Amino acid sequence: MLSVQENMMVEFTPALLEQFGDVVARYPAERQKSALLPILHLVQAEYGWLSVDAMDKVAYYLRIKPIEVYEVASFYTMFFLQPKGKYVLEICRTGPCCLVGAERIMQHIETRLGVSEGEVTADGLFSWRGVECVAACGFGPVLQIGPAYTFYENLTEASVDQLIDDLKEKAKNQ
Repeated sequence: MLSVQENMMVEFTPALLEQFGDVVARYPAERQKSALLPILHLVQAEYGWLSVDAMDKVAYYLRIKPIEVYEVASFYTMFFLQPKGKYVLEICRTGPCCLVGAERIMQHIETRLGVSEGEVTADGLFSWRGVECVAACGFGPVLQIGPAYTFYENLTEASVDQLIDDLKEKAKNQ
């Protein structure tokens, strides 16, 4: 059963629709589907994730089938298809990082936050997930936090604890 938040109805603001228009104008006429990726980024920036309703409205706006939007949104890991925490800790889980402790770091994060991969902490601040290579193999284990993608390298349990504490403090002061 979906929660109210997961089944949220969205209405794109005039300002967001204006941004959509600016994006679509970059592409040849009758090729509005080319604007799909940047528009999905705009929607996610506005709402934090891509609900089915939001994706359906993007499809309607671009005059494409909803499945075309779902296919793209589900393919790219940068899009979130369910609510996420304010801070999403993304840990590189590929071979080089695992060789130097990424799996240990992921287990530590799960224990420290008290949520499994993809879940959101009760305070809404954190979620975490393993991601594919973040191109920092010489500095693993590595973690990134979007949307600006700040990177944290050579992670230890202590440095992860400090990062989480710093982010909690930052959120409290905002």
